[in-house]
Amino acid sequence: MTLTPAEVAERSEQVAPKLREHLPPTPLVRFGAFSDELGAEVLVKSEHLQRTGSFKARGSMAKILTLTDEQRERGVVTASTGNHGLGVGNALATLGGRGLIYLPENASPSKVAALRRLGLDLHAEGNDSGVLEPKARAYAAEHDLTYVPPYNDPDVIAGQGTVAVEILEQLAEPLDAVVVAVGGGGLVSGIAAVLKRHLPGIRVYGASPVRDDAMAASVRSGEIVLVDAQDTLSDGTAGSVEPGSITFDLCRELVDDWVLVSEDAISAALRMVIDTEHQLIEGSAAMAFAAARARRTELEGERVAVVSCGGNISASTLVAALS
Repeated sequence: MTLTPAEVAERSEQVAPKLREHLPPTPLVRFGAFSDELGAEVLVKSEHLQRTGSFKARGSMAKILTLTDEQRERGVVTASTGNHGLGVGNALATLGGRGLIYLPENASPSKVAALRRLGLDLHAEGNDSGVLEPKARAYAAEHDLTYVPPYNDPDVIAGQGTVAVEILEQLAEPLDAVVVAVGGGGLVSGIAAVLKRHLPGIRVYGASPVRDDAMAASVRSGEIVLVDAQDTLSDGTAGSVEPGSITFDLCRELVDDWVLVSEDAISAALRMVIDTEHQLIEGSAAMAFAAARARRTELEGERVAVVSCGGNISASTLVAALS
């Protein structure tokens, strides 16, 4: 299946009013100290304040809204490092239904605990969410259940694109650039498709950790490839890209520049946000701030949106990052 940016933008704009019935809009706010540091006007889309603590609530809700009551009651299956699973759990708690989550054994303990509180069944296996996706798909097919992909699905991508629908509504003046963390590519595909439809000159920066840059490496190679991934503070973007994912061509077309971020840079950005704004974000969100820092020369004097994609970080991970 292929999906054009125009189709993504259209879907996002159509689903946005439906999502508003169940999910609150998140603030778009100026981070003063970071703006001063970069010499730019930095507006932060605060998805770390979204219900479940992550943008993933959007794509999950968008997909599950397409299911019938009977499909939801029979059950849905997904694979997740935590945030997508939390989004699925929230959607099912809101709309009704049952869910099974395949997740890696090294998933954040705080996210696992939150998944359990939502009443989801958990199946932990291995340490690569990308490997778990085909297993979850196979289980869903075998048991006649609905699989809810974390990113490789038109409805999920459209749901993530509602972040940009809100940004456009909240802007007083146009943007020059946007910085987005990239894992499987659903968030950046949705945001970039919507923004480029209305702001064709905008530059889209995709941020990935040096230790796990699956989508960036795939785009460089011209095909989806496996990378030798290592543990990263950006656990929300961890995992390989599913073979045949529709996000690959979207990322290749829509992302203008890939920024690979070190673990030290992620930690430093996390500390900066806590020290200057007193807000708690997770590693994948900090990575977007770190990527903006890495491109400060290009961004100087411009209006830039940084998407703070989530705030679900465990105490132990936070302590390690701050030390």
